[in-house]
Amino acid sequence: MKKKKEPDKPANHERWLVSYADFMTLLMIFFVVMYAMSNIDSTKYKQMSDSLRVAMGGGKTVVGTNEAANIQEAKPEVKPAEETEEQKEEKKLEQVKKEVDGYINTNQLTGSVVTSIEERGLVISFEDNIFFDSGKADIKDGVRTKLDSVATILKKIDNYVRVEGHTDNLPINTAMFQSNYQLSAMRAANVVEYLVVKDGMNGAKLSSVGYGEHRPVASNDTEANRSKNRRVDVVILNSNLSASESVSK
Repeated sequence: MKKKKEPDKPANHERWLVSYADFMTLLMIFFVVMYAMSNIDSTKYKQMSDSLRVAMGGGKTVVGTNEAANIQEAKPEVKPAEETEEQKEEKKLEQVKKEVDGYINTNQLTGSVVTSIEERGLVISFEDNIFFDSGKADIKDGVRTKLDSVATILKKIDNYVRVEGHTDNLPINTAMFQSNYQLSAMRAANVVEYLVVKDGMNGAKLSSVGYGEHRPVASNDTEANRSKNRRVDVVILNSNLSASESVSK
């Protein structure tokens, strides 16, 4: 008996929907993974990476989430930089300057005594009329106690001290001094002698020099400027210059 032929099934035109749904599912998974990676915690990412490495046979993972979060790389101990000799020297001179400035303010000498730190050291500049009468080199009696107080400060440090005499450019020619060189040199020498004899400072660390009118700090065109040039500078030399002052034995 002849088999009855089955009627042809209608063509399925909706098979593409299955592929489309699979594609959309994969696409959604892809975006979810990308979003998760953009917000992943670095510690958890490392744990996941280590876990995958173990699963792939590439190493060991860290057990426990807290341990991984608390592991920190050992940082080398940073020691504070040691002060250089120049920095120590600068601090020492600044401390002396502070003490001298305090003395100046207490004794109402502001304007008559000026301090400054220069390349050569700390300069304490006195107007000449504090120490001396016009045209003379003898230290005034009234200023001796002030000089004693300055000496007390100077004796606290080991630096060499140079006393410098300066004048204005007006010439001098008296029975005692025939030039500004002689006047400035004698004034500086008398200050040094007083510091050694009366205040007991080490004479080996003191020196005096007279520059006359040749190292002015202002022009000599007015009386006010000339008074600035008539001065005695007590210079606390820095260590480099102190070494050059050292007497070889």
